[in-house]
Amino acid sequence: MTKLLFICSRNQWRSPTGEHIFKHHPEVVARSAGTSPNAKKTVSVNDIQWADVIFVMEHKHKQRLQTRFTRLLNYKDIQVLDIPDEYQYMDAELVELITLSVDDYLSLSSR
Repeated sequence: MTKLLFICSRNQWRSPTGEHIFKHHPEVVARSAGTSPNAKKTVSVNDIQWADVIFVMEHKHKQRLQTRFTRLLNYKDIQVLDIPDEYQYMDAELVELITLSVDDYLSLSSR
């Protein structure tokens, strides 16, 4: 099972959507977290160590992770999805963007 970690700022809309989309996929397990201290769930050392692939919504999230977890990220696969903060949780367009990006990157079979 590939372990996916979805990251946005406040773990409110985008990253929880990513986690929800892949929650029941037979080939992966998913978690989500945020980079902000005010996030619903702030990303931790355990999250970083757990993840096989980290999907961040924007370049700023990757930079924040690199600043905070420099050495832990040396061998981590971090993918920037380039999804701006303009969607609500499970917005149809957001679901499509995340699904297509992740499925394409991981070459996942149909659910």
